[in-house]
Amino acid sequence: MKKVEKISAAENYAAVTIGNFDQLSEHLFVLAPGIEIPGKVFVGESVQSTGTEVSFTVVPAGAGGDFLHTHKTNEELYIVLKGSGEFQVDGNHFPISEGSVVRISPDGKRAWKNTGNTPLTMICIQSKNGSLKDLGVTDGVMLKEKINW
Repeated sequence: MKKVEKISAAENYAAVTIGNFDQLSEHLFVLAPGIEIPGKVFVGESVQSTGTEVSFTVVPAGAGGDFLHTHKTNEELYIVLKGSGEFQVDGNHFPISEGSVVRISPDGKRAWKNTGNTPLTMICIQSKNGSLKDLGVTDGVMLKEKINW
């Protein structure tokens, strides 16, 4: 079983690696006793995140979620990196493929499946619903310090 590996950390950052995306299926997420999800790994705790959770998932061809789920307070943003499939949210079905981005409110009843012939690889970012106040670059502060490579 593959593990998240620390790259570097200091007061204001932490960096990890999950390895090559082609090896993502070697990760195993244990949700509860007897409920194991191969090809899923969470990194929020590993990078000491305080405002988001990030997970990576690879779904083999023809496979999919075995259950619908919602969240208590977090919305989810799914980004499809490779492959194709189908999402179900509140009974609505729609196709997804490389480059698709799907945001789901906490109450949205969701599941997904791989409808393609190759693995479906996604990143999922969770954050507290309604917590983002500034979008894009409006939260950034440009510094006059020189970059020291």
